[in-house]
Amino acid sequence: MSLPREHEASEYIEKHKIIELMDNLTSMLFFYRPDHPREFLIDRLEKLSLSKARVGNTPCLFNESNLDALFGVLDPSDQDFITHGQYKEALKTLGIKNFNEFPDGVSDDRISQETFIREATQGLVRSAATFQL
Repeated sequence: MSLPREHEASEYIEKHKIIELMDNLTSMLFFYRPDHPREFLIDRLEKLSLSKARVGNTPCLFNESNLDALFGVLDPSDQDFITHGQYKEALKTLGIKNFNEFPDGVSDDRISQETFIREATQGLVRSAATFQL
């Protein structure tokens, strides 16, 4: 049985998305490998703080060109679509936990590049936002 203080701490961590914040910052450190990590982290925290006021401006690890490249890997024969299974696995691989399970094109098992990028971008923004949207 957990103690009241442990329960309070757990609620605090969940409410303020502390785990997500630390995961996000750590991933960015490993990805960008800045020469001055403390300054980099301060900059990222300031951008996250500003993005809370301006929805859609949340700093993300992946940008649209990264998502284009990923789609190209998933669609090597240039069919201009991927399967629903590929879509789900790609979003999970990007670290997106909550995403649209039924995007445009799911009924035909053909997810377009436009749909993939839109859904991935929205999921990444939600994942990177360490505040409630």
